[in-house]
Amino acid sequence: MASHKPGQLPVTAAHGLRTPRSLITTEPEAARKFCNQVGGRMICKPLMGGPLEYPDGRRTGVPTHVVDPDAIDDSVSLTAHLFQEWVPKSHEVRLTVVGTDMFAAEIHAGSDTARVDWRSDYDALTYDVCKVPDDVRTGVLGWLEHFRLNFGAFDFAVTPSGEWSWIQNKTGLPIAAHIADLLAKGRP
Repeated sequence: MASHKPGQLPVTAAHGLRTPRSLITTEPEAARKFCNQVGGRMICKPLMGGPLEYPDGRRTGVPTHVVDPDAIDDSVSLTAHLFQEWVPKSHEVRLTVVGTDMFAAEIHAGSDTARVDWRSDYDALTYDVCKVPDDVRTGVLGWLEHFRLNFGAFDFAVTPSGEWSWIQNKTGLPIAAHIADLLAKGRP
């Protein structure tokens, strides 16, 4: 059950980890409607991972791909499809967990294909070690406990942000205090 996305998504959200808006369907009209409601770029991905093996020995997987809502046709009715909103990302992180030990690596895509699904172009990737935020650590450990697992490999999209805390820490600028004041006052 843990490797099946329909089971993963609600457990992921229940443990405080953000998930993109998603729809699993075999109905073309429902898929088009969902894509149009979400607006913006959409992707479609397989419900389960794992390689496909061809008779000649080649192995491949079904990659995530960008979907044009107008191109959705009756072939959607042949099998369940997972449609999700596109999450803009600066890079991705593969987090491997062994027991409670976490090993996080940034994955930076160097091609358009790898930016959609990094598994599609391994030659265009660069890697870096990174830290796991406390809220992610807590959510992932809760997720693993839910499924009674002591090993897991998780993929995260890291969204671009206007990170400011580092400059506050280096300069003493009171940015956090001003953000708190703004939030307390509400929008004018």
